[in-house]
Amino acid sequence: MVQGVSEIAAVCVGLIGLIGAAATTGLPMWKVTAFIGENIIVMETRWEGLWMNCYRQANFRMQCKVYDSLLFLPPELQAARGLMCCSLALSGLGLLVALAGMRCTSCFQGNDWAKTIILLVAGAMQFMACICVFIPVSWTGHVIIRDFYNPLLIDAQRRELGEALYIGWVTGAFLFASGVLFLCRRMPSDKGSFDVYHPAHLLGYKPTPSKPTLTRYHPISSVPSLQLSVRGEMPPFH
Repeated sequence: MVQGVSEIAAVCVGLIGLIGAAATTGLPMWKVTAFIGENIIVMETRWEGLWMNCYRQANFRMQCKVYDSLLFLPPELQAARGLMCCSLALSGLGLLVALAGMRCTSCFQGNDWAKTIILLVAGAMQFMACICVFIPVSWTGHVIIRDFYNPLLIDAQRRELGEALYIGWVTGAFLFASGVLFLCRRMPSDKGSFDVYHPAHLLGYKPTPSKPTLTRYHPISSVPSLQLSVRGEMPPFH
């Protein structure tokens, strides 16, 4: 019962992580224009994402433009594209694999060993998806903070952490929790056709004592009585 609840919880948490990874990949708010200086009124806000740039004017008009070339992006965003796509693929495939190993499904019914191995594989895929999310999000955040305090850059070139980065960190935490729930399982003792002998049973084994076989023995009183019985004569009664 407890394992069934943990499996459902792991799938639900992994599904939230998958949705968060998709949102992090698609949102353009990875880098946001930094409002530095004494100007209170800012007429334009710039967002930089993995796939496009967006400009918002006076909080009501926004225009987005897709990048013309991948080489136009900085190195951290180029790596983020591939890693985030890998995270989506690993998380989605891991959830599909986990469905085959759950107790409530009919796949591999009666084979607890195979179901446990399938769930362990799904947990490993969730961990890999978690790593693929944390690396680009943390790398991009490090570059933004480094450039923000770089005295050689002007204020117009400085950026702040966008909302997509925070969603990415939360997504990585959900994927990590899903992987932990999948991996925290007790290995079954039954491996299908293989026999497993428990040491406790071997130590507590007591052989039953065998009873000796009794053979009925009829002694012969005397040799003359044997001879009389052979001849057909009755032995005399004393």
